[in-house]
Amino acid sequence: MNPLTYGDYPRTMRNWLGNRLPKFTKEQSEVLIGSYDFIGLNYYSTYYAINAPASNSLRQSYNTDSRANITGERNGIALPKPFNTSFINIYPPGIRELTLYTKATYKNPVMYITENGVHQLTSATSLREALNDEIRISYLRNHLIELNRAIRGGADVRGYIVWTLLDDFEWDNGFTRRMGLYYVDFNNNLARRPKKSAIWFSMFLKI
Repeated sequence: MNPLTYGDYPRTMRNWLGNRLPKFTKEQSEVLIGSYDFIGLNYYSTYYAINAPASNSLRQSYNTDSRANITGERNGIALPKPFNTSFINIYPPGIRELTLYTKATYKNPVMYITENGVHQLTSATSLREALNDEIRISYLRNHLIELNRAIRGGADVRGYIVWTLLDDFEWDNGFTRRMGLYYVDFNNNLARRPKKSAIWFSMFLKI
């Protein structure tokens, strides 16, 4: 976002990454500034970050550039999860903090929440349990409350998209993570059933 707002990367990135970053001419910087229609933010989870000092023996890569180690717990207290092996830590205030940070740091661009949601574990969930997805309803409700607070705080958020409408193929997790508002029976001609969250969300949209 720095090049799109100020025409160049932050000085810290320049110092750490060196010639791995492209350099811009004055004309290119001027063209970059404001060269977007909106900013799309995907928000699922929050982690704590711990400083990881640079090491000469450490091979520089995208995974080490942040110079931080991340964890889901602090002082022995873990952030809530939908289930034990989930990669999502449930922290609704994070969506407010993210949008307000973007507002303050990058001159309040037009923002859309392009993905926000939580998954269930397919292999451990019966059909009845899958359709009664109270965790998802709580997750969406609390994130929308926090997003409303951000908007009232001046964040220029124009839209919100739940991830996702239907259970789908989720990257390296395949069909083992159900993200949808609608249950998809992958063993029965892709039959679809609305989960409790689909009913709740449709009612929310009518308010």
